[in-house]
Amino acid sequence: MSETTRLGDFLRTRRSQLHPDEAGAPTYGGRRRVSGLRREELAGLAGVSASYYARLEQGHSASASPEVLDALATALRLDDAERQHLHTLAKPAKRSRVRRPAPERLSAATGQLLDALATVPAVVLGRRSDVLAWNRLGHALFAGHLDFDAPGTAHRPNMAQLVFLDAHTRELYPEWPTKARAVVGNLRLMVGQHPDDAALHELVGQLSAKSPDFASMWADHRVKPCATAEFEMRHPLVGTMVVTQQTLSSGPGPSVVVATAPTGSSSHAALTLLGQLTVPTAEARNASASHT
Repeated sequence: MSETTRLGDFLRTRRSQLHPDEAGAPTYGGRRRVSGLRREELAGLAGVSASYYARLEQGHSASASPEVLDALATALRLDDAERQHLHTLAKPAKRSRVRRPAPERLSAATGQLLDALATVPAVVLGRRSDVLAWNRLGHALFAGHLDFDAPGTAHRPNMAQLVFLDAHTRELYPEWPTKARAVVGNLRLMVGQHPDDAALHELVGQLSAKSPDFASMWADHRVKPCATAEFEMRHPLVGTMVVTQQTLSSGPGPSVVVATAPTGSSSHAALTLLGQLTVPTAEARNASASHT
């Protein structure tokens, strides 16, 4: 899909989702055939001609200025992440072929960080949401039904696939649609930032084909960075808890996702209990070593 087509799809979808009353567009009490904004209404709100906006939405103009894009973002009531995504989609396409990038690897520095987070559930994710590594608590919280060494295999787990295609992971989230939309929103951002990543496009195609829920959410064109969010989780070993999932990232490389709960809360107690149930004690490790 070309940059201009993706830009047009994003504008068209978001326009259809915004009611005139929300946008402040006059309707004059007439009967409407569409629930969202018309092209000419959005153009008027953004201060551009209807014909120019039509060309932009149809993919015939990739030269929109930053000022025009900001005006459209304001008219569409986009948040900061969505506004940046709009600017990313509007950048002139580089004449590069879709390619298969080298597999992402766990760096020594990120491995050290993971070791330092031994008492906190932590998972290292690549930009395509591949699980590059996890500590024992992260494995126990997010995917205890999988082999702990799975990230090091040729078919490493993928968090987006787990959320949409794995029954155990889906059961972890009582409010599963909230988690699912967060995954889709972040994946949208990655596709916008890495349009030449063949593996990323394959992942989206696979999820669209296998999950009607994913296909529906993807068609919404919502974007959302996975920065900090609170989720209720229902764990089979320790019961229900509410955790804050935070993404720690220092650039375009892999990110570390950690899960925390306020000290003294029942959720913190549940995470502590999970650690006690899943992390081998020193005595157990020594006993195991003496039998080998």
